[in-house]
Amino acid sequence: MLEIKKLKKYFGGIKAVNNSSFIISKNKITALIGPNGAGKSTIFNLISSFEKEDSGKIYFNNKDITNYSSLDVAKLGISRVFQKDNLFGNLTVRENLEIAIEEDNIKFWKSFFSSSKTSKSKTIEINDILKLFEITHIQNHLCSDLSFGQKRLVELARAILKKHKLLILDEPVAGVHPNIRNKIMTILKYLKKQGETILLIEHDMYFTFNVCDYIVVMDEGKIIANGKPKDIKNNKKVLDAYLGN
Repeated sequence: MLEIKKLKKYFGGIKAVNNSSFIISKNKITALIGPNGAGKSTIFNLISSFEKEDSGKIYFNNKDITNYSSLDVAKLGISRVFQKDNLFGNLTVRENLEIAIEEDNIKFWKSFFSSSKTSKSKTIEINDILKLFEITHIQNHLCSDLSFGQKRLVELARAILKKHKLLILDEPVAGVHPNIRNKIMTILKYLKKQGETILLIEHDMYFTFNVCDYIVVMDEGKIIANGKPKDIKNNKKVLDAYLGN
């Protein structure tokens, strides 16, 4: 579904991404892991077109999207959850989800301020997501009043509600309570069964090895290993990268 081909991104003398290539398969959960500063978030920014590569190509469903704008990338169906809270704090949980489900945000804001109601089918879809994430009880709470873990659940729910073909999640369980971490793990496994394709960055190795089908490992801007979790666990290059040997 997604192919990264010989991608390079330098910041001055720092080789953030250095001739990196890998493939994300459809209907699988893939993790991009590595030590801090390995280049993982830069890869995500290049995929989302928030940064522009120095060279290399990005293909999505066999389409070259290397020079697409971030808006065009999103319209193609790449939905992203960021490391930091990106919710509208002055709106309720449900209102944040209503924004996500609308195809045209301009149309949404017009309808929002004119007190028009979300269509019945979209209301049902939002209700289903609220139930899946077990956050129906906080649907009318302002997002600014939520705990960090609750915000992560809402952000993930919002990303799923956007029309998409690929979910990319930047540290979805970083800093959350173990109960919410386990809930997110269960949700991601459920989504895969429903045919979702997911790419994530995560430092929690317990979570990563228990939820992912495939793992790509970066260090100093390069891909140093890739394979199934059982193959990555005992890979000497990966152990050296993490342990500094």
